[in-house]
Amino acid sequence: MKKPQRHILIVGNGVSGITAARFLRKASDDAITVVSAESDHFYSRPALMYIYMGHMRYEDTKPYEDWFWAKNRINLVRDRVERIDTVGRRAHLAAGDPIAYDVLIIATGSQPNRFGWEGDTLPGVQGLYGLDDLKALEARTPGIRKAVVVGGGLIGVELAEMLHSRNIPVTFLVREASYMDYLLPPEESALVNNQITAHGIDLRLGIEVARLTPTRDGGGERVGAVETTAGEVIDTDFVGLTLGVRPNIAFLEDSGIDISRGVLVNEYFETNIPDVYAVGDCAEFSSDGIGHRRVEQLWYSGRLHGKAVARIICGVRRPYDRGVFYNSAKYFDLEYQTYGTVDAVCPPDHDDVVL
Repeated sequence: MKKPQRHILIVGNGVSGITAARFLRKASDDAITVVSAESDHFYSRPALMYIYMGHMRYEDTKPYEDWFWAKNRINLVRDRVERIDTVGRRAHLAAGDPIAYDVLIIATGSQPNRFGWEGDTLPGVQGLYGLDDLKALEARTPGIRKAVVVGGGLIGVELAEMLHSRNIPVTFLVREASYMDYLLPPEESALVNNQITAHGIDLRLGIEVARLTPTRDGGGERVGAVETTAGEVIDTDFVGLTLGVRPNIAFLEDSGIDISRGVLVNEYFETNIPDVYAVGDCAEFSSDGIGHRRVEQLWYSGRLHGKAVARIICGVRRPYDRGVFYNSAKYFDLEYQTYGTVDAVCPPDHDDVVL
């Protein structure tokens, strides 16, 4: 007897949700709907910087042609999910009618952190996460004299490089004593420091921000300076806040789905509600030892999540295998790849080699 067709609803069209959709289609004849408020089609989020720098167009960041989705019977809905009714199995949208589902995959990714500093909502202050941020950056940075980037992660150094590519002087404020010293061994952290400063970025380490202060011009009030906890005032026309990200799960607070930092899942990406799964940046493993971390906020991990959950939903119940940790990045003239666990402090029974 043929298995009845299910309707699988995926909330979020990032790498985790779209990978799940693709592999579900490969393995099943189920109806698949993907809902996203950000964009009509899946695009490569890490490529945003190359659009701003002029190396790529938005069209070049889409791995699949626009006709791919209809051909593969993956229905795309441009709307925002505001509430999930797990009893009635319906997703309530901001603009459209509710969507009923048999199986739900939550793949809503992350949202930028904010520390609640005074002035962090002034015009000219923003993060860099998605297309709307890129559009705002394009609108705010033409003709500016200087910029400040706050936060020493990968997005921070990428934003510094983006602004530098348009000959905008950049001051890069990092609260750690050295770039990503909580993650990188001292020699590697120093290598990144040197790479940043060699390109003319004003890298300032061990800096804590106290507030952002306004100024006025012909267009009204906007950000005018960053004040540090040491009392230093750094004049600026633009502030990029790159303070890390957190799971984007606020819409689930009254759903009955267990959440903590992220959506709590087991080794099969199952939540506490039957037929509801979560993958990618928004998922949090309910115990240690399932993933590399309880929240795996990496593009490579997100892709693995999508493949694994599709397999599980299609009946191959095999727990998530995190495999060997891998990550890569490129900024300025520096490229790196990481294989396996590399501690910031080399264990006494290990050797490290720096060439």
